[in-house]
Amino acid sequence: MAFPESISPGSSRRRFIGLTLAAGVAPYVSRGAETGLILGQGDHRYRLVEGWGVLGEETPVGNCHGIVVTKEGHIILLTDQTMNNFIVYDQAGKLLHKWGTSYPGAHGLSLVEEGGRERLYFTDTKLGKVFKSSLEGELLGEWGWPEASGKYAKAEEYKPSWTLHRPDGGFYVLDGYGKDYIPHYGPDGKLKETLGGAEGGIVHWGPHGGMWDGGEDGSLLIAMSDQQHLLRLSPQGKTLAIFPLPGGNPRQIRKAGDHYYVAHLADNWPADRNSRGFVSILDKDLKVISNLAGTPAEYDDEGAIHYMKSTDPVFTHPHDLAVDAKGSIYVAQFMSGNTYPLKLERV
Repeated sequence: MAFPESISPGSSRRRFIGLTLAAGVAPYVSRGAETGLILGQGDHRYRLVEGWGVLGEETPVGNCHGIVVTKEGHIILLTDQTMNNFIVYDQAGKLLHKWGTSYPGAHGLSLVEEGGRERLYFTDTKLGKVFKSSLEGELLGEWGWPEASGKYAKAEEYKPSWTLHRPDGGFYVLDGYGKDYIPHYGPDGKLKETLGGAEGGIVHWGPHGGMWDGGEDGSLLIAMSDQQHLLRLSPQGKTLAIFPLPGGNPRQIRKAGDHYYVAHLADNWPADRNSRGFVSILDKDLKVISNLAGTPAEYDDEGAIHYMKSTDPVFTHPHDLAVDAKGSIYVAQFMSGNTYPLKLERV
């Protein structure tokens, strides 16, 4: 795959982890952000809800990786803290339920409606598995390494980061921490084909999160993380479009209404100690229209977006986000000093 000159595929994910540990630096804790600070530009501006979702020592979090909002309006958080991998909140941040003690590498979380019921699909990068459960924690399915694909010599090579779900019940798995393949499973849960990988044009440390975009004739829209862009693939794995997001390392992309929401670790961390990450809001054409805790998006006359930076110490490595029916945004953060999710209300 050829990359536009404005994109410099980096290794910020590895650099972030390695330098933080090597230097003994404790990641910035987001709760110190200025109260009342307004984030974003134009018609998409938000205010941080101070203290939302902070629970006691009986309900700790580790790295907060995935977050979704149910039809009932409950917020479900996935953390790799095995005292309670799943934490269920109401919209006021009150604890409703918690479960899960068996997922040390809990990572990606998807909410899917099947047969009129909401189901959770989640990945564990340490166990190398994809799981399916009810909202209450009843385990309904499990998928290990796709041995039949012939792409892996051993199970340890497979480290799935997220699942993407088709309207027909089939789904794709992003092996974002393994070999970057994208196994495709049919509605029956059986492996159909394997996309991506180096021979499929996927650069290593790329396919981290994503979503199925559109109806039956839709496509895969993938957050290519360290590659600093979004990648649109056909259902057969053909590259359809690249959407550069220079300066932002997109961990996940979600859609609510006519807008897309992207959680970034900013590329200028740790060189710029004030840079912690930001959230982008994009229009239906995937053009950035607001950056929360980031510089306003600027495009040149040819439509190319300029380099973006984080500007306010609000976030610490945004990893996933969810949007509720009122338009509020909930942000889960990785390697952020064990901070609980952040809630942003639209103003």
